[in-house]
Amino acid sequence: MMADPAVSAAHIWEHSYPTGVDWNAPIPVKPLTDLFDSSAARFADRPFIDFLGKRYTYRQGTDMVDRVAKGLQALGVGRGSNVGLFLPNTPYSVFCYYGILKTGATVVNFNPLYAERELVKQINDSEVEIMITVDVPQCYDKLVLMLGQTCLKTIVTGRMADILPFPKSLLYPLVKRKDIARPPADGHNLGFRTLTANDGRYAPVTINPVEDVAVLQYTGGTTGVPKGAMLTHANLTANTVQSALWFYQGRPGQERMLGVLPLFHVFAMTGVMNLSIYLGAEMILLPRFEIEQVLDTIDKKKPTQFPAVPTIYTAINNYKDRAKYDLSSLAFSISGGAPLPLDVCQTFEGHTGCKLVEGYGLSESSPVATVNPIDGPVGGKVKVGSIGLPVPGTVIEIIDVEDGKTPVAQGQRGEVCISGPQVMKGYWKRPDETALTLRNGRLHTGDVGYMDEDGYIYIVDRIKDMILAGGYNVYPRNVEEAIYLHPAVNECIVLGVPDPYRGQTVKAYIKLTEGHTLTQAELCDFLRDKLSAIELPKQVEFRTELPKTMIGKLSRKALLDELEAQKKAS
Repeated sequence: MMADPAVSAAHIWEHSYPTGVDWNAPIPVKPLTDLFDSSAARFADRPFIDFLGKRYTYRQGTDMVDRVAKGLQALGVGRGSNVGLFLPNTPYSVFCYYGILKTGATVVNFNPLYAERELVKQINDSEVEIMITVDVPQCYDKLVLMLGQTCLKTIVTGRMADILPFPKSLLYPLVKRKDIARPPADGHNLGFRTLTANDGRYAPVTINPVEDVAVLQYTGGTTGVPKGAMLTHANLTANTVQSALWFYQGRPGQERMLGVLPLFHVFAMTGVMNLSIYLGAEMILLPRFEIEQVLDTIDKKKPTQFPAVPTIYTAINNYKDRAKYDLSSLAFSISGGAPLPLDVCQTFEGHTGCKLVEGYGLSESSPVATVNPIDGPVGGKVKVGSIGLPVPGTVIEIIDVEDGKTPVAQGQRGEVCISGPQVMKGYWKRPDETALTLRNGRLHTGDVGYMDEDGYIYIVDRIKDMILAGGYNVYPRNVEEAIYLHPAVNECIVLGVPDPYRGQTVKAYIKLTEGHTLTQAELCDFLRDKLSAIELPKQVEFRTELPKTMIGKLSRKALLDELEAQKKAS
């Protein structure tokens, strides 16, 4: 889904583009596997993956990918097949992702933290018959429960010991013997070793990059109901190249990317895995975010890029022993998934020397749509709170929320809509929802925002998160930004809660910074000159922790679920 990318007067962001980035740069239309093969040939003997000290070159990675492809073809996998990945960050994630794609099949990413109910729904909806996982009980044991109650027929299991360096590979089965799943030798289970016990000479498949779906990326989307965004090969190739064009400072064959964000998440899939491969970079993969391990990895392995979410950067800023570690290898990084507070950005940059910029996107756009320039705005203007400029080949329009089709005047608020080669094909088996989200050649994001005179985009809030208080629209993000100005506030989430008089009223959930105190009255006094009376929180709940998603993003949904459960119980 792509609007005409011809240069027009409406593209006011082009005059703000950094030197070295061309909005009209050609975006290739080719299978994602072509990017892999090209880098694998060019950087064959360069480092590809480092996993807890076990290293692979691009040549070794290619061998594993090709063996996975041949093994899957022997199981009948090919065009029209959907194969699931139920994996934490490991080399298996990368080998299997590209191995699946080389068969012409589609990757379906699953979150290993899914509860049984969520797993059942996504397996059946995606029609996955083969799932690949590791011999960690938290993963394997969940999948065993799916046999018989879903369409899942085969579980392929990789051994953690096989992807660890010596002597960890020998010690792991001994030290962790109680934490290792042991799949039975039956028709439903296959070891990764067995799958890849071949010569890697898979049967090449012709891929139509525009039509063939590379990944089904499940998302709540713009309506909150989980569904699979169909991302084609052309979508993912485009977004990988768009990201590389934006970060033109990246040095092919020399970058080292720290991968802490889970690769099953769309941000890491493109911004860590696919971008690393396109650049011929080394991926330094960690299975989860553990702050001491992350800091030690930066200190010892010297990554140059570290894509993450604001809560991770905040945790590093606040870590008491941070000064013990040398973080100076980091050159530039992109923050996504949530708004990046200015103080978090500046503090992280001050500690590391790393240029940190905020980007924006969603699963339906593969995901990157806008990013701030690494070198800062042209002319040195500070664009506090902006999600940046549209990446090459991408058009952002601000559309009237009421009629859903008319562009609003520059500076006015409306729905942020995206056109470009990275915009999904549609939702899997959801024609009605596809028609609602993809209209007039635009992806309707469900986000309210505006564009300034330089083409920078600002997100105000989600349409569905707006609080209707006494007939007035209150944007939670606006309230949150004001609350964050108080030095005692570490994290906050603002919601609309039922109110007998106003319909809804504003409630703030707050985690305080260690060593600080704050009362609701003190907070409201602080906010009176920053918010209107209707925006002031009428309820404040202080908590020791706020709920977060798998990637460390503050979870508004978890609090809404709490409220719904309380409502049903009362």
